[in-house]
Amino acid sequence: MKKETKTNAARLLEKAGIAYALNRYEVDPADLSAAHVADQLGIDARTLFKTLILRGDRTGIFVCVIPGDAEVDLKKAARVSGNKKADLIPLKELLPITGYVRGGCSPIGMKKKFPTYLDQLSGECTEIYISAGQRGTQIRIAPADLVSFLNATVVDLTLGNGR
Repeated sequence: MKKETKTNAARLLEKAGIAYALNRYEVDPADLSAAHVADQLGIDARTLFKTLILRGDRTGIFVCVIPGDAEVDLKKAARVSGNKKADLIPLKELLPITGYVRGGCSPIGMKKKFPTYLDQLSGECTEIYISAGQRGTQIRIAPADLVSFLNATVVDLTLGNGR
């Protein structure tokens, strides 16, 4: 039987004594969307959260973790992170900054620890799914455990007033 391979993010959670589960899915390189991943896992897309890396004009790099079916509000993200303006980093900078690739970027275990903001919609879920740090693997975790582990701030980050 093949040994279950853990990602670095999973090892970090385990070392911290935080409960989580790994969930694997078939990767379609042509469709890395959250909707596709949720469909592959057979879960509600609102429980699947994506990790976005932004650069603020004052504070530099920070991380936003938002529902996969939502869009980040750059003005809200800038405000909560102490910036006047913030933008998503260019895709070519993702791997050098985080150590992760698009479709496999986890808020856990990046090359450096960046300020992290988790969207308040996570509070509507008992568990959320985040990337485990590689395409094809998601971590299922309680939002409060993720906040505690990352020392994240829970705020409103998405366009609109929620769902």
